Amino acid sequence: MTNKPLDGVRVLDLTHMLSGPYGAMILADLGCDIIKVEPPVSGEGTRRLLENDPDYSHNGVGAYFYTLNRNKRSTAIDLKSEKGLEVFYDLVKVSDVVISNFSAGVTAKLKIDYAALSKINPKIITCCISGFGEDGPNFQRPAFDQIAQALGGGMSITGKNATEHVRAGIPIGDLGGGMFAVMGIQAALIARTRSGEGQHVDISMLDCQISLLNYMATMYTMSGIIPEPIGNSHFVHVPYNTFTTSDYPIVIAAVGDQFWPRMLNIFKHPDLLEEKYTKAFNRQKDKEKIEAILQDELNHHNSEHWLKLLESEKIPCARVNNFEQALSDEQIQYRNMVVEVPHPNGGSAKVPGNPIKLSKNNEESFTHPPLLGEHTYEVLDKLLGYSVENIQTLKENGIIGLHDE
Repeated sequence: MTNKPLDGVRVLDLTHMLSGPYGAMILADLGCDIIKVEPPVSGEGTRRLLENDPDYSHNGVGAYFYTLNRNKRSTAIDLKSEKGLEVFYDLVKVSDVVISNFSAGVTAKLKIDYAALSKINPKIITCCISGFGEDGPNFQRPAFDQIAQALGGGMSITGKNATEHVRAGIPIGDLGGGMFAVMGIQAALIARTRSGEGQHVDISMLDCQISLLNYMATMYTMSGIIPEPIGNSHFVHVPYNTFTTSDYPIVIAAVGDQFWPRMLNIFKHPDLLEEKYTKAFNRQKDKEKIEAILQDELNHHNSEHWLKLLESEKIPCARVNNFEQALSDEQIQYRNMVVEVPHPNGGSAKVPGNPIKLSKNNEESFTHPPLLGEHTYEVLDKLLGYSVENIQTLKENGIIGLHDE
C-alpha cells in the first residue's frame, strides 16, 4: 500500500499516443494500479516513437513513452483473439476502470465497450477519449490535437492577427482530453460509492476545447462580437503584453488601474503622465502608443534590471522562460516538479512531476516505464491465479507476450 489518494483503484489502460496515456499517467501518479494492456508484438504505438533518436531517447525508450508510462505495469495481450479477449474479461472482473482512446466505435467492435464489460462486472467504469465523443452528426471523424484546437475556436484567437493563426505550443487538444478524462473517472468512482454501479465516461476532445473557451465564449454569446487574435496583449488591460529587453523577453501584466501609478515610478516618459491614462479605458484606446513608449525604454537594459524594478513596485511581471529556465526555476525545483524516473536497464531521465499536491496523501514516487509484457506473468499469476501451464499455453499460441521472450 502507498500513501497515495487513489491507492487500491485498478485501471486497465488501453490507451495510445498522448491524450489517453496522459490521463492514465495522472491516475498512476495518484496511486491507481495501472495495468497497461498492449499488443504482444509491437506494443503501444509510442513505444517505438523516437526510440533510437540520439537526443530524445534513453536506453531505447523515447521521450513520449518514457514520460507518459511511469508508474504503470505492462501486460501484452492480443485482444483481437478469442482467447485474448477471455483473459481481458478476467482482468475486467477484478478491475475498477477501463480507459481507452480508440476512434469512435472501436471498443464496440472489439467487444470491450461498456455494454459488454458491464455484463461481466456491473461495477466497472469505462472511459473513452475521442475526437468528437460517441454520438452526434459528426462523431466518427478522425481527429488529432491540432484538429481539436482548430475546430474548438481557441486557435482563432491565438496569434498576432486575424490572418496568421497559431496553434498552442502545448498540445492542449490532446492534453485537455486526458485531464477531463481523469475528472470524469473520479466523478464516476465517487458516484459508484452511492449507487454500487459503474458507468461510461464519454470524453470529446472538441467538447473540452469548447469548455476551455470559458468566459470568452460567453462574451461572444452576449455581444455577437467574434474575437480575433491580438498577440500577447489584452483586450482590456494596458500594459499587458510581452516586451523585449536587451537580453530576454519579459511580460508585464498590469491588470486594473492600481498598477498604473506604480508603473510611472519606473517609466517617467512625459507622454505617460497624462491624467486620462489613470483609467484603463483611455489607456486601451492609446495602447499602441503606450506600449511603444514602454518598449523603447525596456530595450535599454536587460531583463534582470527591469524585473527587479517591477517587482519592487509589486507589478506582476515575469521573464518569458525557455525550457531550461522554466525547469530549473527554484520554485519548480522546490515543488518537486522535475523528477528522476529510472530505466530498468540503468540510468534515468528527468521528466515533469505531479502537479497535484495533497496535505495528507502526499507520497510521490515514480517507477520506470514498463518493458513490453514486463508484468504479464505477474498479473496473470498473482492477480488472476492462472497456472504456469495455462500461461505457457497462452504464450505458445501468441495470445500473450512475456518480457523474457
